[in-house]
Amino acid sequence: MTVTLRLALRDWDYMTPLVLGDVSSPRLKVVVDRVGTLISNVGTDSVFDAAEMSFSRYAQMRHDGDETVVGVPNFIMRGFRHRCIITAKDSLVRQLSDLAGKKIGVTGWRDSGNTWTRAALRREGVGVEDAMWYAGRLTKDHPITDRLDGFGRPGRIEAVPGERPMVDLLLEGGLDAVFTPFMPKGFFDKDSALRQVLDDYRSAEVDYFNDVGYVPGMHLIGFKAGVVHEHPWIMDELSDLLDASQSMWLEKREKYADTTPWMIDELRRCAADLSPSWNLNGLAANEKMIGDFARELHEQKILPRLLSPADLFPSQAASR
Repeated sequence: MTVTLRLALRDWDYMTPLVLGDVSSPRLKVVVDRVGTLISNVGTDSVFDAAEMSFSRYAQMRHDGDETVVGVPNFIMRGFRHRCIITAKDSLVRQLSDLAGKKIGVTGWRDSGNTWTRAALRREGVGVEDAMWYAGRLTKDHPITDRLDGFGRPGRIEAVPGERPMVDLLLEGGLDAVFTPFMPKGFFDKDSALRQVLDDYRSAEVDYFNDVGYVPGMHLIGFKAGVVHEHPWIMDELSDLLDASQSMWLEKREKYADTTPWMIDELRRCAADLSPSWNLNGLAANEKMIGDFARELHEQKILPRLLSPADLFPSQAASR
């Protein structure tokens, strides 16, 4: 009997083999729905059986004893964060330590990516109490919504005044830097008025990797608890399919490297700078990263209680 699983994912390129059916399972049919915005809660959603979800929001659910969602430590979105801090091209801010005492914009206070980016700043001596923070929309094309999520503190963490787009404030000098993994339109143009704070963010990220041993994970896969209860094998089966899709895509990218002029050089540099296991999934391969993220959530006062990797992924911990 083949079980059908409806899965909500963003458009990650390496999911193409899964979407096209190039990787498949005789007992699990995966129907992928492409979403631009993560669904709010797969545990109560009427459409999806599983979904890409924020690591921080999943951790909050585990902290609160909400067991409607069961997470699998397959980190569908990973990425270094040093590159995600932008400023105006003529800004005097050139190092992460220069952000002490500055005004920093974030697109969502508790977002997993922003939690990791603040962790990178903390490593350079700039903690939450060492800057003024504003949460808001990146550009006028983004929706106006609550981005503080209950974590606002007058004089330290506030909403952007008047819901002004943060890129506009950055260019006007109202903000000194903004955290964003998704660069605004025109950012990569030759005459862009914006730049990353770090000119050589790649070296900073390689140093970070050599120090901590991982690429931070932002999103994972969450399942409806009822689906897992009915089909206990389904988490491992989907995780294996996601890994197979990624592996096939990476092989094709090496073969068809002419999609951008210097992709072949980028592939060579990645192989030199990162260990072959940098994107392995599962609890054992990611235990240190998971523990560090839980510690950041606690240190940054997003979660009152420090969670362990076993608290976050109890079924995987029990099966070891």
